[in-house]
Amino acid sequence: MHKNIISIAVSSALLAFGAGNVVAEESIQVGHLAAYTGPTSDVGKPYGQGIADAMSYINAHGGINGKMLDFDTVDYSYNAPRAVSTYKKWMSGNKPVAIQGWGTADTEALVKFVTRDKIFFMSASYSSHLTDPTGKSKYVKSPAPYNFFYGPSYSDGCRAVVQWAAEDWKNKGGQGTPKYVHMGDNHPYPNSPKVACEAYAKELGFEVLNPIVYSLKPGDFKAQCLSLKDSGANYAYLANTSGSNISLLKSCKTVGVDTQFLSNIWGWDENAMKATGSDGNGLAWVVAASTWYDDVPGMKTVKEISKISDPSGEEARPLHYMRGVCTAMFMRDAMLAADKAGKITGPTLKAAMEKMTDHVPAGMEGVCAPHTWTDQDHRGNLNVMVYRSIDGDTLKMEKIYTADLPRRDDWLGM
Repeated sequence: MHKNIISIAVSSALLAFGAGNVVAEESIQVGHLAAYTGPTSDVGKPYGQGIADAMSYINAHGGINGKMLDFDTVDYSYNAPRAVSTYKKWMSGNKPVAIQGWGTADTEALVKFVTRDKIFFMSASYSSHLTDPTGKSKYVKSPAPYNFFYGPSYSDGCRAVVQWAAEDWKNKGGQGTPKYVHMGDNHPYPNSPKVACEAYAKELGFEVLNPIVYSLKPGDFKAQCLSLKDSGANYAYLANTSGSNISLLKSCKTVGVDTQFLSNIWGWDENAMKATGSDGNGLAWVVAASTWYDDVPGMKTVKEISKISDPSGEEARPLHYMRGVCTAMFMRDAMLAADKAGKITGPTLKAAMEKMTDHVPAGMEGVCAPHTWTDQDHRGNLNVMVYRSIDGDTLKMEKIYTADLPRRDDWLGM
């Protein structure tokens, strides 16, 4: 499939710049692990499409100083062993210098491989375990010097919504100690922020209740909602993806739960708003890029990128698509810097990323949040935006809070 995309992209480039002006002297091998099927495909499809469209757009605009991205997209269905086997296949073949990955379980399983092989790896997993490049944190099993991601870590995202919840409790005149509960599947991704967020909730004065488990697969969650209702929780953090959360909110509406729901960056989006209608109103969640309808300079570039897979330009892209685009564009800028320095390799891409300070990719102003990475700290974004779902039937949402989190040493990797 990727070969067809490359062919179209290169042809577009020739048309845009004139035949003979764009010559691919060599290609840059990139692996792309996507979750177009499987339990996280509800959010994996738009994110993966954003990555693929952006890479094709880069090729259509001259690649990396004339070098085309030759990317291989593999739908691994959120199956970690399949991701590992795909990685091994790549390394026995074209040996990509960079990989765009997806889930937490497989990204964490691949850390030791990409470190050994010095492969630049950007993921859609925002696990804090991936933020420590040196291994000095007591919370990580091994250093992750070649891992990067766009956006706040799951832990920092959860801290942000809990910080907002503490303000919300005061603003509403809440009496006594507010109660907080973590909800999600027993899986590396939902579990990722649990310890960090519960610790921060305690710091902020919450009573932390026992977590409630519900599946990543959509289903009937009335039993879990009754447990939530009985617990008396004031704030519940939903750690699953949006498909599962849609089912949970509908189930909780049925049994009369009035808890304030919070969610992670993958836990809520425009599609969830459509599916739940008024049942999802009021949910507060983490957002890390502008929306399709925001009037910001970089949205012009996003809409050109979107035409790669939607030539009509009429499809409104969800938030996850934006983050996919931003992720690929950060990789583009790292490649440009590495190429300028001499050669595009895993180590030179790593070095280029670690020199970025409050960086926004060219052409993406207002869409992608500024990021900073160093060789000691791969937490790229600590200014976390919190949005609230206002009216699911009309897809109205609003920004309600920005958490300016401190870069605490004791939070690295946690």
